[in-house]
Amino acid sequence: MALHIGYLLPTRENIMEGRPGGEPLLALAERAEKLNYDSVWVGDSLLARPRHEPITLLAGVAGRTRRVKLGTAVLLPALRNPVLLAHQVATLDQVSSGRVILGVGIATDVPNIRAEFRAAGVPFEKRVGTLMEGMRLCKALWSGKPVDWDGRWHVEQGVLGPTPHQAGGPPIWGGGSVPAALERAGKHFDGWFPTGPDAKRWGEQWRQVQAIMREAGRQPNAVEPAIYLTLAVDENAGKAESRINEFLSAYYGQRPDLLKKRQACFSGTAAAATDWINGYVQEGARTLVLRFAGDHERHMDIFAKVRESLTA
Repeated sequence: MALHIGYLLPTRENIMEGRPGGEPLLALAERAEKLNYDSVWVGDSLLARPRHEPITLLAGVAGRTRRVKLGTAVLLPALRNPVLLAHQVATLDQVSSGRVILGVGIATDVPNIRAEFRAAGVPFEKRVGTLMEGMRLCKALWSGKPVDWDGRWHVEQGVLGPTPHQAGGPPIWGGGSVPAALERAGKHFDGWFPTGPDAKRWGEQWRQVQAIMREAGRQPNAVEPAIYLTLAVDENAGKAESRINEFLSAYYGQRPDLLKKRQACFSGTAAAATDWINGYVQEGARTLVLRFAGDHERHMDIFAKVRESLTA
């Protein structure tokens, strides 16, 4: 199977640094395509970690690129009305000629994210059910057939136009690595897309997802095995470690040593980064989405070359 390398746009970092302009982000997306990255990704948050709205920004990226896939890493669908979301995603998929991947998640249980859900009028405790029902409603609307729906939302003979470019809608990838997230990915989603853990544990969990897929009667290749990786590369390993620690502290407002226990993070030389990433590839990962701790153009150049050493 082919190996796919994605690049996460620094929407959160640019807002934190007082640089909200869209043009630099679009230029980075263009650069990623020129360097033969396979996909460009955007994160999501309303108030907890302010950043550009992902569907809107990806529409801009769609107009500036021709080949790269366009992904959310990850979207929080529970914060959005699914009828509106279905319409937005269908339109994005059309203007990009079918390049959308919808990465979705339920968000971490921390105070500022709970506050974000309250601000959006969404019960945090109901977020899993809200996500799953919302995705089912999106898929029903993406069929292009009249939809009647009586649940959290009420639809009477609703017909969506346009429907997505991809028949049935874009692939939906589920984030998370807790047992319930593995169940959702194995039974319902088209990809599994966690932010951790280490390669060995990721491989163990991927095999659990595969077992769940088999038990659900799904095809062996029904779920794309992906991983979201955060990296700082420098030939001075100490400098790289300082960079990633500062990045994580500023981004999340939490201790970096605690964050590294929950997220797949690397700091060190390019050669060591290659070995570290290959650990995931050897365990079965086929899509690697890279988040860089600053210095994006240099990191992008490094990993455009590193991919030649990855074992597909």
